[in-house]
Parts: sequence; structure tokens; C-alpha cells
Amino acid sequence: MIYEIREYTTVPGRMPALVRRFNDHTKRIFAKHGMDCVFLSLTALGDNSNNELVYVMRFDSLADMDAKWSAFLTDPEWVAAKAASEEDGQIVAKLHRRVLNPAPFAD
Repeated sequence: MIYEIREYTTVPGRMPALVRRFNDHTKRIFAKHGMDCVFLSLTALGDNSNNELVYVMRFDSLADMDAKWSAFLTDPEWVAAKAASEEDGQIVAKLHRRVLNPAPFAD
């Protein structure tokens, strides 16, 4: 099992559009592709507390992660939802991601 942490910094003023896209489309399309989003939140305190959305995905392996992201990113429903949500301009200014492997600490 591996975990991927993704941190999106939005273009100032565009957080409501990103939240709407997650609630209206992204979470459902994740589920459609068997993607397990185990945590989703806005940063409430700290750096980028006005412009940051953070979420954690769980995958069986790096290969599983790559295959599922590939299917998600090319899904016509996602492509259309992303394009529609950005009609008023770009939403995400910066993306940081980390892949974590907890295996060395498993009992």
C-alpha cells in the first residue's frame, strides 16, 4: 500500500471553483476509476491557508497508481468537467505531490 499526498495552490480567488469541481465531479470520477481518496481538506492554518487544497490517495502500488491516474486523466467526463470549470480561467497555480511508502513500519 502506498499513499499519494497532493497539494493544490489555487490562483487567488479560484478556491470556490476548485471545491465545486471536486464536489460536483472529481470525487465521483475518482470512485469510477477505483481511486481511493482517504482525506480531502482545505488548509485552515499555516502556509497557503487561503489558497490550498490537500488530499491523500491510497493505492496498492506505484503501478496501480500510474494506471488509475492515466485512466482518470484521459476519461472524457473528467476532460469535459475540467475544461468547463476553467472557462473563467485557470484554477490551479501549483501542484505539489509526494508518494509515501509506509511498508517499513508495518507490523
